[in-house]
Amino acid sequence: MQAITLTIPPNLNVFSDDELYAFCLANPELRIERDETGHIIVMPPTGLESSFTSGELFGEVRNWNRQTKAGRTSESNGGYTLPDSSMRVPDVGWVSKERLMSVTSEELKKFAHVCPDFVIEVRSESDNLKELQAKMQKWVQNGVRLGWLVDPQTQATTIYRPGIEPETKLFTETLSGENVLLGFTLNIQEVLTY
Repeated sequence: MQAITLTIPPNLNVFSDDELYAFCLANPELRIERDETGHIIVMPPTGLESSFTSGELFGEVRNWNRQTKAGRTSESNGGYTLPDSSMRVPDVGWVSKERLMSVTSEELKKFAHVCPDFVIEVRSESDNLKELQAKMQKWVQNGVRLGWLVDPQTQATTIYRPGIEPETKLFTETLSGENVLLGFTLNIQEVLTY
């Protein structure tokens, strides 16, 4: 099952940020995003295997952040309102202290207007690869400095950076947080092997 896009009728215009937040609160069973045109995207829940993968990756980034105290880490329920007016929810997100300084504590209670520095998207069984690749490009266009598209189906991770063509590495290769998550490295195969 793929994500579906809901079109808001023209007479209702587009949800404001507060209306979108209220819509999400009224529908807690739905996984909701908004694209830059105002279309509401409803995504099916992932399978348990994808959830395990996302959880392990979140844990690795969170543990690194706990040691460095360089920012904040979000999991797959945290929504970000991006400069293009979309509201997106990465499987794992990390925001530096520097970017968080522009956000009030009240904004953080909703879908704050801040772009994460780093995101991970995990391809689940129901995800369309081309749509996920487009979403990764949108993340970077909106200010993500480093993004990983983790694909358990191909056992590979595609790395996205501004101004550079995406690069793919196998799960057996060690990934680097580069100049975004300083000192962070991750071998996905080692993390996901039990």
